[in-house]
Amino acid sequence: MVGNLPPDAMEIVGRRRELSEARQLLSDTRLVTLTGPGGVGKTRLGLRVAAQARRAFPDGVWLVELGPLQDITLLARTVAVSLGLCDQSAGPSAETLANYLRDKRLLLVLDNCEHLLDACANLANMLLSSAEQVRILATSREPLGVAGETLLAVPPLSVPEPGWRGTVGEATTCESVRMFIERAQMVMPGFTISAENSATVVRLCQRLEGIPLAIQLAAVWLRALSPEQVLERLDDRYRLLTRGFRTALPRHQTLRAAMDWSFDLCSCQEQTLWARLSVFAGGFDLDAAQRICAGDPFAADDVFELVAALIDKSIVVREDHGARTRYRLLETVRQYGHERLVESGTEAELRRRHRDCFQHLVEEADAAWFSPRQGEWLSRIRLELANIRVALDFCLTVPGEAGAALRMCAGLYEYWVFHGAHSEARHWLDQALRQESEPSPDRFDALVVYATIALLQGDAAAALPLLDECRDHARLIGDGRADALTMCLSGLAAFLQGDLPAAVPLLEGTLNRFGEDHDGPAHRGDRNDAFLASVYLSFAATFLENPRARAFAESCRKTAKAAGAEWALSWGAWVVGLERWRAGDVQQATSLFQEALSRQYALDDRWGPAWVLEALAWVTAADGRAAERAAFLFGVAEKLRRLIGVSLSGFQPFAVAHDRCAADLRESLGDNGYETAFQRGLNLDFHDAIAHALGKRLLPEQAARANPPASSVLTSRERQVAELVAEGMSNKDIAARLVISQRTAEGHVEHILTKLGFTSRAQIAAWTREEGGAGP
Repeated sequence: MVGNLPPDAMEIVGRRRELSEARQLLSDTRLVTLTGPGGVGKTRLGLRVAAQARRAFPDGVWLVELGPLQDITLLARTVAVSLGLCDQSAGPSAETLANYLRDKRLLLVLDNCEHLLDACANLANMLLSSAEQVRILATSREPLGVAGETLLAVPPLSVPEPGWRGTVGEATTCESVRMFIERAQMVMPGFTISAENSATVVRLCQRLEGIPLAIQLAAVWLRALSPEQVLERLDDRYRLLTRGFRTALPRHQTLRAAMDWSFDLCSCQEQTLWARLSVFAGGFDLDAAQRICAGDPFAADDVFELVAALIDKSIVVREDHGARTRYRLLETVRQYGHERLVESGTEAELRRRHRDCFQHLVEEADAAWFSPRQGEWLSRIRLELANIRVALDFCLTVPGEAGAALRMCAGLYEYWVFHGAHSEARHWLDQALRQESEPSPDRFDALVVYATIALLQGDAAAALPLLDECRDHARLIGDGRADALTMCLSGLAAFLQGDLPAAVPLLEGTLNRFGEDHDGPAHRGDRNDAFLASVYLSFAATFLENPRARAFAESCRKTAKAAGAEWALSWGAWVVGLERWRAGDVQQATSLFQEALSRQYALDDRWGPAWVLEALAWVTAADGRAAERAAFLFGVAEKLRRLIGVSLSGFQPFAVAHDRCAADLRESLGDNGYETAFQRGLNLDFHDAIAHALGKRLLPEQAARANPPASSVLTSRERQVAELVAEGMSNKDIAARLVISQRTAEGHVEHILTKLGFTSRAQIAAWTREEGGAGP
């Protein structure tokens, strides 16, 4: 299935009526908003509805998590990144997004819109107006207020009627009771509902008014308390809170009461950590938690045990990202913790610690970029982007901190380029440069980054005035590095505008200023800056057919190999491949372009493949026997350029080579033949495009990422059900064993079949035995 829904998107307790109604609304209208208080289960319901609707959307169902996002100007980019679309265009991200979606038939799930209501409403209105086959499913505490919006209020789970005196079986027909049982069994596998405790469980669910988050928080305490003790403490909490919440909505009272109750059941140290963890956005790792949150009343060494305790209490959620373990707070829990942090009077101190931590992370990544750890740091920055945004926001909203924002933006240069975040980089740089207007080395570095990014977007109108400002700053700073960077930028501008005779001496002069020994310069970025200058020089010399082009290209690749930096290695293969193409060595050029493409795909690079595929089309056309495939590759390259929002016009040497080659192909194939092959390439998605370009030969690690092991997509409950299927149990038997409804058991089996691509229970049993699960 196309999309990015999490593996557990199909998991839900009850909600049959709401699921049916939501599906019907989604088929009748293009914008459905699920509304309700925090903790009522809007997100879980939305994910289940979206998962059930996947077959109706051939271009995918895509989840956009908006909870961590605070800056409304980054909304469109956040949606684009969730779609796998990297915006590098000079125009607004919303326009690029709208253009991309214009012919798509897909569903967007915008989760947690309440803090970005106006921005979400404007974006939704724009996308629905420009993309007729796109539908939006939003979750929000309030309606978006867009024309044509249909609202579905998400109620709490069903609870037994007051004065209930039914049987155990009758109690489990209520959704809230079933959820309590499921959550209780997660923390106490032996827990069952019986004639002895059913009345207490029913009373608990009644007191919690069927609010899923409140039920989850209460069930956690069965590790330490009996159901009777949980109910007793909950009753005490509600009596204490009656007076303080008269003005709040009843269900908000219930959730707040449950949150207060869970907070009070935490130790003083756990309470403090909960509040301090609220400064994170989008998650955190243990190292960051220790750096930022340690301090009276606990030390850094205590943080791990405290985090583990909060996981046990369902306050913190653990997530595995490859080899890295991360943690996060549910948004409602985080907001509660933030209130407590503000009350403590330590919010400003914690925000500064947070900024310092992630500024240090950016500096580490910048220093280690041109090294074998390049891929590792790219992954780290991707994971921490939400936190980096919060840190940048701190720098730009607290007086006197804009200089730190300049340093962070400059330090993130490679990430901005690699991940196609050019427009976001300009967003932050615009603000920081306005606030920090005095000449300084930090401002100079930021101007260089800004000008380079504008050039790589094809926005010469913005880049050239910035280049003039860089020259002025370089004269004021008066050091060799500033002169070298300015010369490099001038050479890049000349190359991209097609002035190759001017570009070559400027870029060669840049390398001379940096020095032939790339290990020599003291500044941490100089080795990378020198490498990029050698890349640009190789390009310019190759297109100019300079006799030293091969020496320049080989030297560039040698530098990349010495550094062991994976992205640099892909560029090294690319520049040598271009030189070999110009020299007529079709076989070697093809091999080098495929090597570059494989490395870029392994790194999830979205910028480089668009240009390497373009070059691969040229060399394929030069073969003379594969005109149709060359036209096909032109279509693939164009598709990728559209995905990243750039055009050939801003890269004149590439545009000239493209036009010349396309004209030859049209002459060979005819206009109809060319267009047919071109459209086939244009219609491929990113992963299929790379596979076709490589002759469907993906590296093992690439294939594994594109097709993860089936076991990794099953939830723990689904694996449990699969093991019971392997034992030969019927759905009725499974329901009895797990104390769930037969319908829920049937749903789990259906999900397993769908996720594993199976059609029978026998296949589930065989797979479970192969995986080492239970069963005969």
